[in-house]
Amino acid sequence: MKPFTIVVDTSCDLSPEYIREKGIETLPIPFVLDGVEYNDGYWQNITGKEFYDALRNGGSAVTSQINPDSFLKVFNGFAKQGKDALFIGLSGNLSATYQNSLIALAETRESFQGCKIFSIDSISATTVNGLLAILAVNKREEGLSAEETAAWLEEKKHRTIGIFTVDDLMYLHRGGRLSKLSAVGGSILGIKPILGLLPDGSLALKEKVRGREAALKLMAGNMARSIPPGVTLDTVHISHTDCEEYALQLAGMVKDAVSVRNIEIILMGPVIGAHVGPGTVTLVFEADITREEYEERFYSGN
Repeated sequence: MKPFTIVVDTSCDLSPEYIREKGIETLPIPFVLDGVEYNDGYWQNITGKEFYDALRNGGSAVTSQINPDSFLKVFNGFAKQGKDALFIGLSGNLSATYQNSLIALAETRESFQGCKIFSIDSISATTVNGLLAILAVNKREEGLSAEETAAWLEEKKHRTIGIFTVDDLMYLHRGGRLSKLSAVGGSILGIKPILGLLPDGSLALKEKVRGREAALKLMAGNMARSIPPGVTLDTVHISHTDCEEYALQLAGMVKDAVSVRNIEIILMGPVIGAHVGPGTVTLVFEADITREEYEERFYSGN
């Protein structure tokens, strides 16, 4: 089977080591922190500590998108070399990046008839679409083609779950991802909101609990209830925005709740970190149920 290149944007928060090891190509989503633009991907010219400390001290961070011309350059490069490729992008309901990839892909396919380049809307963010990239690597190593892997991911992405808790919903409100009413309601002293990725890849405020520990317990508990008894998960991903102690606390709760071979704890990058702010913890896993079923099981009465 013809090998192919996996391409991701930097919202996926895969480790640079994994990206190098697996030959994954990355496209940076630019961000601006206090008037300074960074367009070089992961923590190359600023550390995670510096970025999140800047936000804690009142700094302002905004993100952009990958434009069609950037995609066109990459896609045309693959097509000219006769290479197959698969792009896995940030949810189309959170960014125009995926839509821009489709614009470029249409041009590439018009210029290079028969090229095997595909673009997937992950309907996800941060380590949720990172998980899809890892699954794509696994399928490539099993011998699947780019086209076969793309079709498999289109089904699999609906069974990837991402739930998270934040310290301050005003970051999401300022970025246009949440209404002001929800943001204010979730910022009351001591209240920790639980948010989730919906079936269409958008974000929603799901629950509010009192205290960080209660929020983490709820996340681990809901995950456990979505996994059939006796099933051992291969890997669970926990990402955080410079609050590793909370990520480790959640990891302990996960180990108590389910059987899991490996828990990866990851510092969330600036693309999503700019919108959720410091103190965010995300739990990512493959479920036996779809997101639609997950919503019905836990939130149909909301």
